[in-house]
Amino acid sequence: MPREIRLPPSAASLSASMRDIGYSLETAIADLVDNSISAGAGKIDVYCIPDADQPTLAIIDNGQGMGNNEIIHAMRHGGADRNRMRSSHDLGKFGLGLKTASLSQCRHLTVVSRKNGQLNAAEWNLDVVEHSDDWIISLLDEEEIYSLPFFDELPEQGTLVLWRNLDRLFGNTKGQERQRIVSKKLAAVTQHLALVFHQFMKGDVPWCSRLKISVNGHRVKAFDPFCRDHTATQRLPLERISIGSHEVRLQGYILPHHSKLSVQKYDLYKTYSSFFENQGVYVYRNCRLVAWGGWFRLISKNKAAQLARVRIDFPSSLDRWWTIDIKKSRVQPPRPVRDRLNQILDKITIRSKRVYTGRGQRLISEKNPYPLWERFSDSTKGVRYVLNADHPLVQELDQQLNQVGQSQLKLLLDRIGEDLPVEMISIDWNDDPKQVHTLSRKEKIVMERLQLLSDTLPERICSDADKFRDFIRTTHLFDQHWNIVENYLGGRQT
Repeated sequence: MPREIRLPPSAASLSASMRDIGYSLETAIADLVDNSISAGAGKIDVYCIPDADQPTLAIIDNGQGMGNNEIIHAMRHGGADRNRMRSSHDLGKFGLGLKTASLSQCRHLTVVSRKNGQLNAAEWNLDVVEHSDDWIISLLDEEEIYSLPFFDELPEQGTLVLWRNLDRLFGNTKGQERQRIVSKKLAAVTQHLALVFHQFMKGDVPWCSRLKISVNGHRVKAFDPFCRDHTATQRLPLERISIGSHEVRLQGYILPHHSKLSVQKYDLYKTYSSFFENQGVYVYRNCRLVAWGGWFRLISKNKAAQLARVRIDFPSSLDRWWTIDIKKSRVQPPRPVRDRLNQILDKITIRSKRVYTGRGQRLISEKNPYPLWERFSDSTKGVRYVLNADHPLVQELDQQLNQVGQSQLKLLLDRIGEDLPVEMISIDWNDDPKQVHTLSRKEKIVMERLQLLSDTLPERICSDADKFRDFIRTTHLFDQHWNIVENYLGGRQT
């Protein structure tokens, strides 16, 4: 019969290994925000003071707080039973987040909590753990608690989490270099929280009040990856997939063409990486975004789908079906969800592509009788683009030339069509279409071009203000300068 012996892990070795699970600063802080939301907090403040005598990061909430036994339980590694039935609005899972997330960024973790007028605090110090090679925490008395940084910010009920000895936040840097590094990382934290908890900050979560989050006193504004407040955003029908007695919801979105976004709106979406990179599936667990971008290898990222997004919502009761990881940042969809996603990908991709190609299709429609470019496609020669020789501007120029000049004009148009730098345009366009300009931004030059257009076009077009305005729209030369166009047209009428 085998002989059993007790073989606990080395506290020093295991605690050091657990620091390298893979948390970034933003994912670590997001894990602590999860705890605050689960505790009923409506306000969460993140502070980081890198230039103090003892650099500290603090997360403070106004949740329900913890008593003495609760705070000791919260500081235990694996304190929660992962198989127990959780509340439908509990964002935790393994009972590791507070410790693993915090100690991935610092060596000294202190948690202070106030509940029902009682003040309790406990702390992990990795120097103590390594020296003793044992899982030893310290319980602080009131005098020690009162001397802690940010203690004065703790509300009448709530929790303060302190990170000190921040050995992984800025290394050995000091002064301006340290401030630069911290500022950059806090910007990433703000961006991450704005995306991951956007539903909570928008007030779209039915089981909790609208959440307020700030970083160093600056309010975090929710970022909706689906641009649902824009009238040009397309919503596909909501689908419901049953897994046992639980439900998964799936809905597709097609974002607007960049030309329909304001400069501010476009810049906001550009801040969260490119449209191309952010295409794909966005998975929410209990309304909290846990994974996004990519198509679960069903298809690769492609230009046709760059405006496509699919939102998937599942409850924490289905965790075992999604094989969610400790950081709650990686999931694998169960087979029924994966199969349904695979079925609708073609539809979503086609609709995303139409947002771009629709602009080209309208060039040859009755709404635009003056296409400058013509597109030809056949099975043998492929696709080619040719300047339209029947365009009014081309026709007017052709009539003013002699036979030799007309031949040279035709040759020039053919050469422009043949030498169109499609690949270069495609690269620049996909990188940042708002930066691809076809006309100088200077008002004087725009006005000169408008006047030249008026002098060149046939009388039947430029004499009619509405026809002239419609023609100007078809050129797309002045899309970014329409206020100047209206000023010019107004001047012509007077």
